[in-house]
Parts: sequence; C-alpha cells; structure tokens
Amino acid sequence: MKKVFFKTFGCRTNQFDTQVMISKLKDFELSSDELNSDIVVVNSCTVTNGADSSVRNYISSLHRKNPNAKVILAGCGSHSKGEALFSDKKVFGVMGHSEKEKINEILKHQEPFYQIGDLKHIDSTIVENFIGKSRAFIKIQEGCSFECSYCIIPAVRGMARSHDESTILEQVTKLASNGFGEFILTGTNVGSYGKDKNTTLAKLLKKLSLIRGVRRIRLGSLEPIQIDDEFMELLSEPWMARHLHIALQHTSDKMLSLMQRRNNFKDDMKLFAKIASYDYAIGTDFIVGHPGESQEEWDEAIKRVDMLPLTHIHAFTYSKRDNTLSATMKDIVRGNIAKARHKELTSLIKAKNYEFRKQHKDGLQVLLESGKDGVFGGFDQYFNRIEVTSNQELSNNWVYLDNVEVHKDGNKAKI
Repeated sequence: MKKVFFKTFGCRTNQFDTQVMISKLKDFELSSDELNSDIVVVNSCTVTNGADSSVRNYISSLHRKNPNAKVILAGCGSHSKGEALFSDKKVFGVMGHSEKEKINEILKHQEPFYQIGDLKHIDSTIVENFIGKSRAFIKIQEGCSFECSYCIIPAVRGMARSHDESTILEQVTKLASNGFGEFILTGTNVGSYGKDKNTTLAKLLKKLSLIRGVRRIRLGSLEPIQIDDEFMELLSEPWMARHLHIALQHTSDKMLSLMQRRNNFKDDMKLFAKIASYDYAIGTDFIVGHPGESQEEWDEAIKRVDMLPLTHIHAFTYSKRDNTLSATMKDIVRGNIAKARHKELTSLIKAKNYEFRKQHKDGLQVLLESGKDGVFGGFDQYFNRIEVTSNQELSNNWVYLDNVEVHKDGNKAKI
C-alpha cells in the first residue's frame, strides 16, 4: 500500500477536514513521516498572503527533501492558488473542499488532475476517532456570509451553511462511546449554525449535552451579534466550558466601520460585562495595523481593550490579502509600528490573564493530553493551560486541581 502523509495548515476546521480525509483512506497507509511517503496531501490555508507563502515554501521544501512524492493541494488554498500551482507543475493534483470525501479514489489518479468541485457541499462523513488527540473537533457548519473587508474566506469556503443536526449528534455519540469527553464545535462561522435550518446553536448545544459521555463542550469563535438570550441561558450549565472566544477584531468604531464589521464597542462592552458576570474567561480576535489605523485610533483602541474583561487574545498583525477590499485601502501602517502595537496589545492581555488565573486557581477541571517524563499538559475549563507533574500515567485523563501554582508564564501542579 502506498503511504500518505497529511500536512495541515491553519484553523481547527482544517484539522477536522484532515480527519475526514484520513477516515476515508481505504487503499492507502497513513504515514507519520513526510520524507518516507509516496503522497503528501497539503491541507492549505489562504487567510493571508503570508499563509499562501507558508504553503508554497512547504511545497518547495518538500520537493527538495522528497522529490518522488506526489503533492496534492487541498484546503482553502486550492481555490485561491491551486490553479497557479497546478499550471506551474508545483503540485501533482488539486482538490477542492467538496472533493475530500472522495479522496481514496482521487489519490489513485495516475495523471495530474485539477478537481476543484464546488462551494456548496456539506460533508456527511462520521469521524469516529481523532488520531493523536484527547479532545474532538466537531465541524457543525461551513462557510461565512459576512463581508468583512479584509477577509477572503467566503470566496474560498462559500456562504454559511449548516451540517445536518442528525449527523452532528451521531458524530458526537460515536466519539463519546470511543472515550472522548471534551468536544470543540468548530466551523467557518460557528454562530451562524442553524440559520438555514430553522434552528439555533443553543438548541444544538442542549441536545449535545444529553449524549452519554459528553463532559465539556467548547465553542469556536462567535460573532458578538450571534449571542442572543437563548444562548445566554446556557452559560450556567455545568457542561459549558467557562471560556468563550468572541471575535471583535477591533475596539475603535472607525476601524470597525472600515473593516465592514457588524459590531460596535458600546454593545460589545455590555455583552462582555454580562458574560464575565457568569465567571467566564473571554478571548477575542484582534487585527493590529489594518489600513487607516492612525495613532489616534490605536490610542483609543488600547484604552478600550483595557476596559474589557478579556483574558485571552488571538492578535494578528494585518497582512494584505489580495482580492479583498482592505487590500485597496490607503493609509498603510508601517510594519515596525504594527509590530510595536501588537506587542503592546498582547502584553496587556497577558497581564490580564495572569490576574484572572490568580483568582481562579481552585476547582480546576483539566483534561490532560499525552505526557513525557512524567509531565502532562492540558487545559482547564477557562482555557488556561496547566502543566501537571506526576508519577502516574495520566494521558487522556481528567484531573481536578485546587490551589495550583500560578506563574506569569502558566499554571503548574503536582499529583
């Protein structure tokens, strides 16, 4: 059997898509060594020009290290850069999102192929295991119908569409029976789930919570306008992870307008304060250095960030994405200025996280991952990582911790 290696770039949705492809392999052997593989499937990310460069660099490096391997481009990059890479003979084949369930047959192609498919497909595959994982990612929807000025994702993943509820419930039931207790719901725009099926994310969460073996549910990134009263009623449920990631992207209303966002700081402030009152950690996405971000806008933004009960941040320094509205905007922020602002922002949130962890060092529920030399890592209900030292084998086990050691660089405990 020919050996196949999967290289995954980007988000949790891509990680799930890789698992779908792995589950469909029937006539090939899954490989953990890219240099000793006959075929390498690159599940690509194209969210920025930099992401495209990372994929291209990986493919070029692979050609040097394993020149005999057939390289297959999958993922979002297949829709944005696949045609060019195929024409330049950098890849043997290109397969779009809708083709991944056909991968077992696609990999049998003896001649170069360009099989891009469409952007309306919804997977029906039930993934029964996640290789090398203690937590399971569950994709509940695909695509995004927002039109943010910096983002190309709707063009490469399509408009928002929900997976069938029955498929999701069957997926989680099987994974729970296989020992998974924590589930992370993911997608391109998770909060849009159900809009096209006359249901809601909150209703899905309630049904998932009733499945035997489900102990904790985490959510991917939500938009502020997607958090309604029905969802807020779930915040006190014991199976909800005490952490929400809510994508703001900025706190200056001028910048939010330039980005064509649907949120504003006044409403965001009220929402975050209400969620924090349930004793939740809150994370966000934030784009630093977007065109038009003057020093005045930045000074206002960082003050507003300090006002928010934030504990985690996924901060991006703006990277131009061709074929987006933002790529045509003037008033470009110099790279060194954007870098300094990024450092200021992340340092502020790191300090906020440290203060939060000092107040939440008891009653921690941690799902540990595989360890080495008696040291195991895992995340508590607040999505803070903790390092646990023990003489016991604790891989993929739940532990309950009180009075953990809180350090600026993370939490530690001994069992």
